[in-house]
Amino acid sequence: MRKIAVVDGGSSQHHRTYTEPKYKKYIEKLIYLPDLEETPIDEFDVLLLPSQLHMGLLMKSMKKIMDFADKGGIIVSFGPQLNEWLPGHNWEFRETNFWWWLEKDAKSGLVLQRPDHDLFSRYLTLADATWHQHGVYWPPGGTDILISTEDGGAVLYIDKVSTKGTWVIMTLDPDYHYGSYFMPATERFLDGFFPWLAEGEV
Repeated sequence: MRKIAVVDGGSSQHHRTYTEPKYKKYIEKLIYLPDLEETPIDEFDVLLLPSQLHMGLLMKSMKKIMDFADKGGIIVSFGPQLNEWLPGHNWEFRETNFWWWLEKDAKSGLVLQRPDHDLFSRYLTLADATWHQHGVYWPPGGTDILISTEDGGAVLYIDKVSTKGTWVIMTLDPDYHYGSYFMPATERFLDGFFPWLAEGEV
């Protein structure tokens, strides 16, 4: 099983999500964000960066994160990243429609591009990754887009071309919603995502 470290931003949502026993059993270490700059991380296989981290504090550890990737590490980024720090991710903000599912003939606008990928053939369905969208990424060529919008913007993709490591990048923010006690699909997402991250074919 891969050794997973999660950065803890100190919010109530992070605390609830990452100390929940069914997810905590996959987490080797919680690293408080202000301590990340001085905390060794080379012993871990995966560094998970939750949604809604304090970007000023995260930027202080950017060299450490990039070095971790260049040593072959797996980095997971939850939620939209408005700062241009992810390698080649090209974020595009889009207005969020929180109530799309109440519309007549409702469609989420999401497309499962890789139903054959291990994450979706064994652990998740598209419905488990469907709540609302905050925007899209336009990643570099050669990345593996698993979920996109209908016009091709990436909502969840895997990047093995920008660095020597693996980046699992998504606009989805399941930790925020699960930690805030709403959005049932996010619990299903985390129920499948953590086992895949620990044991699956990333």
